[in-house]
Amino acid sequence: MNVAFLKETSRGLERFTAADELLKHRKVFFTEEVTPESSNELIQYLLCLEQQDEKTPVTVYINSPGGEVVSGLAAYDTMRTLKCQVNTVCIGTAASMGSILFLAGEKRAMLPHTKIMIHDPLISGLSGSRKALELEKEAKQLLETREITGRIIAERSGHKLREVYAKTKEDCFLTAEEALDFGIATEIVDRL
Repeated sequence: MNVAFLKETSRGLERFTAADELLKHRKVFFTEEVTPESSNELIQYLLCLEQQDEKTPVTVYINSPGGEVVSGLAAYDTMRTLKCQVNTVCIGTAASMGSILFLAGEKRAMLPHTKIMIHDPLISGLSGSRKALELEKEAKQLLETREITGRIIAERSGHKLREVYAKTKEDCFLTAEEALDFGIATEIVDRL
């Protein structure tokens, strides 16, 4: 649903969406699966906001089930390398690659009843026959992705990589308090 409203301006009545209005206040919502399209849209918003003002922070509100790793890492890298500070807020569940995007924030806030889910990466879409060397190549790529995401979690949470691997060997759902204790979140907020 794209919420829209009318606002009187010097040009008469103009139609604005909620997203338009929030962008004026440097707030971006990422509330979908991580795909090439959704990541590219997030990156475009962030680059545009940085171009407008590289000193004022941007806040990204995240409620995502995760998704495609390469696109998620592109968005993560963009968030981490912008000149303006990027903060993140979990407003539902930040799962899998959604949790990696959450970790990109300098300040990482969670609402009291939100959750973070971290885990080892998955191979999706296995169907049909595979040759042994194809499976070996996929397994190698999966282990490389595990190391990349594990290092991000370790760096941002302050834990050792082996501790992260122990935590992510299965789907690990963390409440706001648990995420704060583990170093994934930096604060729990009861108002935005």
